[in-house]
Amino acid sequence: MMKFLRYFLIIATLFTFHKGYSQANPYRDSVVQLYGVVMTADSLKGIPAASVIVEGRGRGTISNGDGVFSIAVLKGDHILFSSIGYKDKTIHIPADLPGNQYSVIQLLISDTTYLPATILKPRPTREQFERDFVNIPVQDDLYETVRKNNNEAQRRALLNSLPADGREAVNYQLRQQANKAYYAGQVPPMNILNPAAWLDFIQAWKRGDFKKKN
Repeated sequence: MMKFLRYFLIIATLFTFHKGYSQANPYRDSVVQLYGVVMTADSLKGIPAASVIVEGRGRGTISNGDGVFSIAVLKGDHILFSSIGYKDKTIHIPADLPGNQYSVIQLLISDTTYLPATILKPRPTREQFERDFVNIPVQDDLYETVRKNNNEAQRRALLNSLPADGREAVNYQLRQQANKAYYAGQVPPMNILNPAAWLDFIQAWKRGDFKKKN
């Protein structure tokens, strides 16, 4: 008798706790598995990559290649179906839905877009067409572009105009620091007595590096 009474008290306690938890959590059974297919209204073909968005929740999903989708929503949510070229459609999940599953076959209507009229006019005369056709600028092909980029004058102009990148700037800074450390405590040599520096100066003079540039 005491054993039976103990089991009865345990079951009554669990039942009371379950009832109180259900009353304190009214949304415990409000999750609904929404699934279905998004199709065109005229030809009944599945719409791939159609957006299925839960309004006000910040989440959603897209349909697969056959227009099939599946997403977890809450009872009372508004679901927005949208796709490029079709009008948006919104459905409402019933708040008093008896189960936890809701299927839908959503049809989207094609959205017609009207573009402004374009008027095509011919050339006034044949002579003007021939003149414009001959004088139209043609872009250089890859071979001509490579040839221009390999021109010595072009490379020299790019070298003087383009700034140094990060690797070149770091290497220059390291060379400057190495020179200072090498001649620390003594007077560095003057390049006016350096034959290699004179050779570089003469070659630069012949190339015209010191000419005035416009």
